[in-house]
Amino acid sequence: MPPRTTEAPASPPDTYHRLVRLCEPLAVTLAEDDAVPSATSVPSVHSTRTTGRGSGVDEAAEGLIHARVDALIDALIDGEGERIAAAHGAAARRDVAASRVLHHCLWSACLLFSGPWYLAGQVPRIPREALRVNPRTAAFTLRVDRVTFRPGDGDALRAAVAEHVGPMLDAFAPAVRRGARTLWGMVTDDLASGLWYLGRVLGDEGDGIRAATAVLPGATPPLPGAADFRTLRAPSGRRHPTRTRLSCCLYYATGAAAEACLTCPRTPDAERVLRLEEAVG
Repeated sequence: MPPRTTEAPASPPDTYHRLVRLCEPLAVTLAEDDAVPSATSVPSVHSTRTTGRGSGVDEAAEGLIHARVDALIDALIDGEGERIAAAHGAAARRDVAASRVLHHCLWSACLLFSGPWYLAGQVPRIPREALRVNPRTAAFTLRVDRVTFRPGDGDALRAAVAEHVGPMLDAFAPAVRRGARTLWGMVTDDLASGLWYLGRVLGDEGDGIRAATAVLPGATPPLPGAADFRTLRAPSGRRHPTRTRLSCCLYYATGAAAEACLTCPRTPDAERVLRLEEAVG
């Protein structure tokens, strides 16, 4: 399990450039100077994402007041609602849009911590002003020159993630309309899925599963559960690893054609096996 050793000390720029190359869904622009796209630092939600279309707002995190945070959350949810409507042809409930954009933000934020740990055995310290979010597009810009690394184990990784995303959960909670246990369950799920994803893209799914299991053994507050992977056996004889999310990301509620995710509590094992077998042909 991580930490992994490298011939030379891992640097944040090199490690994050590798992470972004490996993880296509990770919508993060890496910057090493002040020439970053117009976006907003997030004081109480300081681990969201940023991208191209600027908002016209570029204030330091410390200078933002709670009214600005509320406006930022509203803009993030509105943007997600527009993307859902464009993709599925119908408007989603506001709590669905809020859950979807929060899930995206959590998955990305967790991977910005777990990626360096998995790849280089390092736990990042990401100052809140180093991570900016574009309210309309919800993609990140990360100032990698302001990130520092320190060696750490799974406990240190969990602590760093919890410290960073806790204020985000507080800010989103009224719109998502879920309790603390469910919100921290989302963090658990997205931390586990990011490590699982890294194992797959690096050609060793089992290693990613072992890493997620080591980081998330269960009984580690505020994270309420374990990675809890298990194996499904198909009639073909193939074995498929899976887990069941502690919380639902509400993808199934985004449109009539949307089906529950493979790891959703709503998806029974028999359906998982059928869909996994279809995927491998």
